[in-house]
Amino acid sequence: MHAITIPEPGGPEALVWAEVPDPVPGEGEVLVEVAASAVNRADLLQRQGLYDPPPGSSPYPGLECAGTITALGPGVSGWAVGDEVCALLAGGGYAEKVAVPAGQLLPVPRGLDLASAAALPEVTCTVWSNVFMVSHLRPGETVLLHGGASGIGTMAIQLAKAVGARVAVTAGGPEKLARCAELGADILIDYREQDFVEEIRKATDGAGADVILDIVGAKYLERNVRALAVNGRLAVIGLQGGAKAELNLGALLSKRGAITATSLRARPLAEKAAIVAAVREHVWPLIADGQVRPIVDRTLPMAEAAEAHRALEASAHVGKILLLTSAGA
Repeated sequence: MHAITIPEPGGPEALVWAEVPDPVPGEGEVLVEVAASAVNRADLLQRQGLYDPPPGSSPYPGLECAGTITALGPGVSGWAVGDEVCALLAGGGYAEKVAVPAGQLLPVPRGLDLASAAALPEVTCTVWSNVFMVSHLRPGETVLLHGGASGIGTMAIQLAKAVGARVAVTAGGPEKLARCAELGADILIDYREQDFVEEIRKATDGAGADVILDIVGAKYLERNVRALAVNGRLAVIGLQGGAKAELNLGALLSKRGAITATSLRARPLAEKAAIVAAVREHVWPLIADGQVRPIVDRTLPMAEAAEAHRALEASAHVGKILLLTSAGA
């Protein structure tokens, strides 16, 4: 098969479409012929040599895919050769084939084409696990989503609205904010021009946000705590603004606030399977009835993954960027 390899870490040009050995499904795994994968910021870090795959997982980038099951490993039940699926991966999505633990498979939602389904696993699992399973966003509460126009943000807007929450977003510029508004965002904050702490307080009569989903990290930590409501929950899922920051614990105590920081890729298989099962139960019906949909910015041939990485690094997108194999073209 062919896959995107990284012979040496570097810029987008480090991604090389090359012939590699076919994967073989092990115990509890299936083999998927990949139609499409999606680009995530973790892939950029892996390309730069800053985020190695977990031990035992595929060396190729790609944390999600959609395709067709072509073989079952020992001990797999509930799936069959020919099933169209999408999958959460620890790696290997940028390839024509990938071996996937059966617990990380999802059926392609009713009414959705196979390629578009590749835009779902990483964002739905990340948003559902952090905003709902950990931070327990409830109807009527206010959630602040940093990076509202990103793949994570566009999915989080829709899911939060679907459960009856009030949604605030930060994004860069009026065009991206307009797209967030189309998806249901109620409070629009241009982080280039506005102070999000001031804006969220103004919009909530001084109360603040009950839940904050943060992709920035250190740069926003102190301001995120100030933006929290009493009993607020801050979920940190990215470090685009650095990993180290000082925190006034007194400010957090005064809010009776909670901070969690999670990643998805390196979790044990059982934890991933539990998240995938929750997504299938709670999110898949919303997609099937049209309340929630994947937001796809553009599609490119998988061999042109370097161009997709350049677009993501430039933040020249809204939603997800997909990579298509010949099976998905």
